[in-house]
Amino acid sequence: MLTFDQKIAIMESFPELQRKNVSLGRVNFHYEDSAYDKKTVGYHFHPNGNGYIYAGQIEGAETDDKGFVNIRDYSEQQLRDLAGAAIRSLTADAGTSATADDKTVSSGPDEQTWVNADGHVLTVKLDAEMWFIHAGLNLDSVFESYEEAVEYLEEEGFARKK
Repeated sequence: MLTFDQKIAIMESFPELQRKNVSLGRVNFHYEDSAYDKKTVGYHFHPNGNGYIYAGQIEGAETDDKGFVNIRDYSEQQLRDLAGAAIRSLTADAGTSATADDKTVSSGPDEQTWVNADGHVLTVKLDAEMWFIHAGLNLDSVFESYEEAVEYLEEEGFARKK
């Protein structure tokens, strides 16, 4: 298994990707020139070795329900190949197109309340086309899409308050 630093170095070797540090020491990699709403190519690379590559536009890729592939045990070549394919799949001239099956969610309610088992409350708000997560008056996180915000909240053990 590659180390966290090796995986980060591989992802940083793609000049078209931008590194975004997120919470808990995790790192995302965005492709700002994406032809689709989806810009996240590398998702939640974590020091524990976990990480995901978006492959929802890659024909034949075995993904989770959000279009991601877990790359925890990938070799250097496998990671390079998948990341390159992911970038190409999000490029306008790649010959692929977004479909109704695309897992990207670019909108949601303008404000939501999320609660975890301990009773902690986070608020999700749309502002200037970014999704802000607040803990009271403090800013917790910012995401480019509603999907990313929801995924983060669910991974942290929060559920949407009805």
